[in-house]
Amino acid sequence: MTTPSGLFILKEDGALIGLSETEYEAESLLQELLAKYPELMPGDQIDSAAPRRWLLITREIGVPDEVDAANRWSLDHLFLDQDGVPTLVEVKRRADTRIRREVVGQMLDYAANAVVHWPVETIRAALERRCEKDGRDPIHEVQSFLGPDATPEPFWASVKTNLQAGKIRLLFVSDQIPPELRRIVEFLNEQMDPAEVLAIEVRQFTGSGLKTLVPKVFGQTAQAEQKKSAGGARASRIWDEVSFFAKLGERGEPREARVARALFDWATRHVTRIEYGSGSKMASFHAIEDCGGGAYLRPFGLYAWDSGASVEVPLGGSAMKAPPFDRDDTKFELVRRINAIDGLRIAEDVNKRPGIPLTVLSEGDRVDRFLAVMDWTVQQVKAAPVPTARP
Repeated sequence: MTTPSGLFILKEDGALIGLSETEYEAESLLQELLAKYPELMPGDQIDSAAPRRWLLITREIGVPDEVDAANRWSLDHLFLDQDGVPTLVEVKRRADTRIRREVVGQMLDYAANAVVHWPVETIRAALERRCEKDGRDPIHEVQSFLGPDATPEPFWASVKTNLQAGKIRLLFVSDQIPPELRRIVEFLNEQMDPAEVLAIEVRQFTGSGLKTLVPKVFGQTAQAEQKKSAGGARASRIWDEVSFFAKLGERGEPREARVARALFDWATRHVTRIEYGSGSKMASFHAIEDCGGGAYLRPFGLYAWDSGASVEVPLGGSAMKAPPFDRDDTKFELVRRINAIDGLRIAEDVNKRPGIPLTVLSEGDRVDRFLAVMDWTVQQVKAAPVPTARP
């Protein structure tokens, strides 16, 4: 008979059931548990003031080591938290000797290359593939995660900003975190900013047909917490018209300001609403046309940061799912119309989210012709049948 290892369940009938710690039979079982029950990564232990919640993007996501190269590595899980922070998860069992040191180099490879070679479009596409496989709607999946009063586009803008800033989270997950790994994680978490490095132990106890899972977070030293919290106060902000144009004005480029104002004025007259992003350093707003049935179109988004400003046409992802832009042929027609403007050229790839620098758009009559294409885009949506509401 197995001796209980210090964990007991007291049943309503007064019976005391002792449970014994057991190893996971396979690494894949722990991986599956995390995908099905993300709350096993205890968000309240990671951030007690604002407990982290998790949106699973996908399992086994590829990571390349060069631009446009084939994937070199495969990360176990990719999650996003409610602030759009990419969270990379690597799972190892205690029986795997790589859990001591080798997994650290492996994870740092993933992180260093992901922030460079993962555009936000890659993450959105991975979520869409996962939802298609699971029989789910990706728009509904994100909306359910964010809540009824939130909208997805500012969330995705935050993901993009976090990637560009290197604001990511690395989580090592095992049924037991060895002392060697714990010391390395604590050191890295103190030194890396704005990235966060943590380890999560998910111990398994079984007995009498019962199973109990006990998660615990490691890596949050007092020094690391002080550093992270000092930066966290500036982690995000909600932009508005005044602050957006003030941010853009810091660049001292009058041409950019004129183009941005023309785009903003067009949006106030031609679409349902304007949404502002929540990046800590990147200011943004998005033109949104609501189409009924829960669908919407974002014809463009405008971004301003310390070293640049551009308008983005979101061909890929969920921003152009409203009819008729749920069809590739209509998206290709949009690309053709933009590329017919002298001096403008975006990729003929409906999975991309190409950006056009505002300085380029400021030349000649390009901004007027670009807005004429946006007029056509919104007219196509308004002329299309109202989409059926999603369940």
